[in-house]
Amino acid sequence: MSTPALTVMLLDDHPVVLDGFKTQLCAAPDIKIVGTFITSRALLAALRSHTCDVLLIDYSLGERDLDGVNLVRYLSVRYERIKVLVASAHHDPATMMLVMRAGARGFFSKRQNLAELPQAIRIVASGQAYLGVQLAEQLSGPSYALSEVVTLGHTGQDSRTDYDILSPREREVLRCCLEGLTLTQISEKFSRSIKTVSAQKRAAYRKLGIQNDCQLFKIGPSLKAKVNQG
Repeated sequence: MSTPALTVMLLDDHPVVLDGFKTQLCAAPDIKIVGTFITSRALLAALRSHTCDVLLIDYSLGERDLDGVNLVRYLSVRYERIKVLVASAHHDPATMMLVMRAGARGFFSKRQNLAELPQAIRIVASGQAYLGVQLAEQLSGPSYALSEVVTLGHTGQDSRTDYDILSPREREVLRCCLEGLTLTQISEKFSRSIKTVSAQKRAAYRKLGIQNDCQLFKIGPSLKAKVNQG
């Protein structure tokens, strides 16, 4: 008796990328694609009546779409039997650790050879964690332990701040700010009031010891490695 094919749903807001994933996975006889989506809203609607073994999701979606750590955490809690594999064009260690902590079972860099994707799906479906050889090597260094801290240089001297003091929503707000989104756009993206988003931004600034947007963008190269988009 043959083993049932692994069922997979795909989420990416770039049709070209989505087509690439589909083409590669359709060539694997033991993998069956049961849904493709360009918004998390459409994916979440489909999950109310359908399920799958693995979700392959893009880390960063449209400005009004739930994405990033919040989406990973929601899927991991609401659909705990489904394994989540995150795909991203940015594969810095901080982002990888964030998604793994949030409940993802694996991280696939869009810079990897697509031929490696079917095996990544199989590994995640089996319950094992997947990072890929190069990504795993990045996380193995002493500078990227799970208790890692952020080095900020906005005062002329190094200031070390535990990244975990930022709440998940504060991290998402800063990520969007670094991408150039306004408070109104962030409010619409996450369905929060402008007052709430503004309060989260101020709280993050206070914890990081900065006071304005100029200081945020000054430390951007250092901070963005920790609050990176996908």
